[in-house]
Amino acid sequence: MKIAQNRLDRGFVRYQEEFEAKALEVLRSGWYILGGEAEAFEREFAAYTGAGYCVGLASGLDALWLAFRVLGIGAGDEVIVQANTYIASVMGITINGAVPVFVEPDEYFNMDPGKIEEKITERTRAILVVHLYGQASDMASVVRLCKKYNLRLVEDCAQSHGACYDGKMTGTFGDIGCFSFYPSKNLGGFGDGGAIVTDDAQIAADMKMYRNYGSEKRYYNKVVGANSRLDELQAGLLRVRLSHIKELTQERRELAERYAGSLRNPSLMLPKVREHADSVWHQYVVSCERRQELIDYLNEKEIGTIIHYPIPPHLSEAYRSLGYRRGSFPVTEHYADTVLSLPMYNGMTREEQEYVIEALNRFQ
Repeated sequence: MKIAQNRLDRGFVRYQEEFEAKALEVLRSGWYILGGEAEAFEREFAAYTGAGYCVGLASGLDALWLAFRVLGIGAGDEVIVQANTYIASVMGITINGAVPVFVEPDEYFNMDPGKIEEKITERTRAILVVHLYGQASDMASVVRLCKKYNLRLVEDCAQSHGACYDGKMTGTFGDIGCFSFYPSKNLGGFGDGGAIVTDDAQIAADMKMYRNYGSEKRYYNKVVGANSRLDELQAGLLRVRLSHIKELTQERRELAERYAGSLRNPSLMLPKVREHADSVWHQYVVSCERRQELIDYLNEKEIGTIIHYPIPPHLSEAYRSLGYRRGSFPVTEHYADTVLSLPMYNGMTREEQEYVIEALNRFQ
C-alpha cells in the first residue's frame, strides 16, 4: 500500500459536484475580482471566526506583511516571534524593515510564554504568535503581556483555522489574525489565497485600501499599496469548503485520536495538547531521535512523511545577516532535527491509517 503524507484530491472528490457547480457559476458570472463571492466569503469567514471583519487577500504571506504595514510597524521596530516557525512568519516582519526577535518554543511546539518578557525592549512594538501545526497557543499569557507593555498582537493562523483557546477562536485575540488558504491548509483553496480578520473597523478599511494598490477610489491612490486580492473563483470555492469545515475538522480530530490511542513505539514522542487549548491537527507531528532511520524505514513501506521544518529561519541563508549560529536556539534546533509529520489528510481511510500505525509500531 502506498500512502502519501497528504492527499488534496480526496478533499476535492468528496464535494466535487459542489465545487464544480460553484466554479461554473463564477466563470459564467463575468466578474472575477472583488465581487459578490469575495464579499460573501468575507462575511461568512468573519462570522465563523467570531471577528467583526474579514478582508480577503492573495496569500497568507500578504496577510502577514500587510498586517504589520497597516499597524505602522517598520524600520527599527522589533517584533517577538517564535524561532521554530515557518519562514513566512518572519518574512512578514522583515519585509517592513522591522527586526524579528526570536523566542524558543515550548513542549507544544508553540511560543513559550515564559520566555517572552525577557526579550521585550524599548524597541519592541508587537508580538507575532504562530499557532503551529493547528494547536492554539497560550493566548492568556500573551494577551496579558501585550496589555502590560502596550504591544500590538498579530496572530499567524495559517495552520489553525478553527482552533480555540478557552473557547475563543485563534485570530480573534489580537489586533489582526492572518490566515492562509493555500491548498494544503485545513481550509484550503485551489490556488493561493489569504485573509485577515479584525475587530477594528479602521484596520479593515486600511487593509482594503492597501490590498488594492493603496486606493479607496479607482485611480485615486492614498498610499503605496499592493496587488493582493482574493479572486472570485477562490472565494467561491472557499465558501464551499467553509460550509463543511466542522465535519472536516472533526474528521482530522478522529484521525489524531486514533494515532494517539494506537501508536505504542517508545522511539516516538507523540504531540501534546495544551490545557485550555484545542488543535485542528493541520499536521500530526511526532519527534524521533533517529529520524532519518525512521524516514528511510517508512520510505521502504511507501509511507510518505514531511519535515516541518528542517531549517529554522534563524539558520536559513535568507537571514544569515541576523548573525545567528547553530546553538543560538537549542530547543528550536532540536525540534528541527527530530520532528516528523505523519500522513494526515481528509479522506484518509481507516485501512490506510492502520497500515501507517502498524508500520510505526514495528519500527526498531
